[in-house]
Amino acid sequence: MRTPAGKECRYYYADFHRGRNIQECRLVKDNPESERWHPNDCSRCPVPDILLANADPDLELKLTIKRGFLGLTRKLDVEARDAKTGEIIEDPYIGNIDTENNPGLEIFRKALEEDDD
Repeated sequence: MRTPAGKECRYYYADFHRGRNIQECRLVKDNPESERWHPNDCSRCPVPDILLANADPDLELKLTIKRGFLGLTRKLDVEARDAKTGEIIEDPYIGNIDTENNPGLEIFRKALEEDDD
């Protein structure tokens, strides 16, 4: 669904049908450690860009909104984990690359070997 910032995000939900006024970020809603979500948080959120860059189905994201200095600013922290192994992913834009069990990389290796011959 398109966020108030104009980006596509699968965790954003809005319902304005027949007088309803519901807007929510389901990543923040599922995180009890986070502050409440506001629609203007979408403009600074890195999650839509991460989802666009990384199509890994095993990627689990956790978004935490924290108050900044004197409560005037808000900081959005994203933690990425691999759902299969539970490991924290250092760079969520790249994801967890399994070099041993990746059929796409194996096809690429074979193509490179054939090209060398």
